[in-house]
Amino acid sequence: MSKITELLKWRYATKKYDPSKTVPAEKVERILEAVRLTATSSGLQPFELFVITNAEIREKIKAVSWNQAQVTDCSHLLVFAAWDDITPERVNMMFDLTNQVRGTINEGWENYRKQLLGIVAQRGKEANYQAAARQAYIGLGSALIAAANEEVDATPMEGFDPAAVDEILGLGAKHLRSVVILPLGHRAAEGDWLVNLEKVRRPREQFVTEIH
Repeated sequence: MSKITELLKWRYATKKYDPSKTVPAEKVERILEAVRLTATSSGLQPFELFVITNAEIREKIKAVSWNQAQVTDCSHLLVFAAWDDITPERVNMMFDLTNQVRGTINEGWENYRKQLLGIVAQRGKEANYQAAARQAYIGLGSALIAAANEEVDATPMEGFDPAAVDEILGLGAKHLRSVVILPLGHRAAEGDWLVNLEKVRRPREQFVTEIH
């Protein structure tokens, strides 16, 4: 069994964190870097990540997250916030950055820029937001695997009021919308009903179809 498989078997959606344990800064940074390096459609990175340790803000988020204790008992709370629209300015920003970093302008790349600008203009704001939100979930997956690699517990959570979280964090002014939150920390020694239960996943033959 590979190390990553072992770690994925070890991880679970932690229900009870030990609030006295803090995840070391270097581990958090490696998790954040994994999210930053996540693959995204057209390389747009159409979401941003908020790392919240402020106790007062986390209490406010807990109040609009079904009062789930993970929000306040964890070490760090990550909020994945997607672009509220994939605008021409945002597309051009990423394409220009690519040209700057690579030090060249590629004709095929520039043609693709024009094509993408047409696609997002036709798709409209809400559909563009939904597309951006799906990319945020790719980042979430990277965060979960990276956290497991650091032996840091994590709990992906959709159980919150996105509009309320947007207001608490002032995301509207940044043209962002919250998508999913991820507490990071260390599981409590006792009191978590899920910790010792067998991980349940469908067997391979019911999950994977090979087409030759």
